[in-house]
Amino acid sequence: MNTSDIAVPRVVITGLGVFSPIGIGRDEFQQAVLAGESGVGVLELMDYSGMPGNVGAEVPRFTLATARKEFLKPQRKSVKVMCRAIQLGVASAMLALEDSLLDPETIDHGRLGVEFGADQMFSHPEALFPAASMAAEGDDHVFKLERWGETGIRGMEPLWLLKYLPNMPACHIGIAADARGPNNSLTQAEASGNLAIGEAFRLITRGSADIMITGSTGSRLHPIKCVHAAMWEELAQENGDPTTWYRPFDARRSGQVIGEGACSLILETEAHAKARGARILGTILGAGSSCVADRPGIPNHRLAIANAVRAALGDAGIQPGDVGHIHAHGLGTRDSDIEEAAAIRDVFGEAADIPVTAMKSALGNSGAGGGTLELAASLLALEKGVVPRTLNYEQPDPECQLDVVHGEPRHVSNPIVVNISATSNGQASVLVASA
Repeated sequence: MNTSDIAVPRVVITGLGVFSPIGIGRDEFQQAVLAGESGVGVLELMDYSGMPGNVGAEVPRFTLATARKEFLKPQRKSVKVMCRAIQLGVASAMLALEDSLLDPETIDHGRLGVEFGADQMFSHPEALFPAASMAAEGDDHVFKLERWGETGIRGMEPLWLLKYLPNMPACHIGIAADARGPNNSLTQAEASGNLAIGEAFRLITRGSADIMITGSTGSRLHPIKCVHAAMWEELAQENGDPTTWYRPFDARRSGQVIGEGACSLILETEAHAKARGARILGTILGAGSSCVADRPGIPNHRLAIANAVRAALGDAGIQPGDVGHIHAHGLGTRDSDIEEAAAIRDVFGEAADIPVTAMKSALGNSGAGGGTLELAASLLALEKGVVPRTLNYEQPDPECQLDVVHGEPRHVSNPIVVNISATSNGQASVLVASA
């Protein structure tokens, strides 16, 4: 038999777990998306006053106490070896499993896998102070590297490293779900979510699993990451109401607002889902990725995004005119939005006037967590027949010739979305899905 004659199984979404700045859980998140709520504001759960205005997009109600007592109660003993990003990721996966109504007693755990995206993770500086002090000498407490191996390292927590490994969300999820199938982690900053879902999709279509727990997590609200963002990235610095600061594709945009969040999906073959009477939330149609940079490492974002979109459309077997709307990366920086808009027009040509939305305006930029949250926002809005709005878009930028949905959600009948994510290093990832 020719391999081209083998039927490729359709892959559907049957569970969704969300921890976002505008809500926790599928229903709360959907209501906030439709209402146009913003999760950007003055930070309350943490103080990173080094950020402009101490403004960010944090997940409400998610603290160490609520993680142990509510969101990760069965895993409460393991919370001590999870940083905040890991906690959010694992909690979102547990919520997605609950939402899917999968019966752990009847599924084949050898055919249940995990594919998860995460950011690089950092320790809080104070966690290293005791050990660093033990390797210092003199009244000025000068750190001596040569003393670290002999004396300093003794002051480290034995399990310190386990809190900050980006493969740990997938590990904890696999243990909690007793998932004995494929298990993998992807760490590609903002591109991680689409890449992880795309690989989970392919694992199922290749026949390596029946069910995959997939998604991504990220928290950029961290003292080290905030310093990095302030030094190297274009951050919004505005006056007035913080909810108006993030303005993707608007002529007045001044940069991004950092945030946090996690989202998990349960993917399974359509046949498996129908056999157990599952509710289907959407279908993954295709995935694509591209990384473009020259020899010195200067990225070409426009070409990377265009390549990834073309690859995803080809994988899905559809044409640009078949797409109902685009969920743009919408970073909100001067150059990034111009390059992304150009890439969209490069691919879609005469069809480039299809609706475009950018939910970072409401969610902030959570790094690895963002792409999956943005896909979920589009799918949940499409469930109600609309494309979600882009907040704070009031003055079109002539260099971003896009039909940006703003003001109110846009009613549409086409259920297909192209979800775009990209990194500052020239990595782009794209998913095509339908509600």
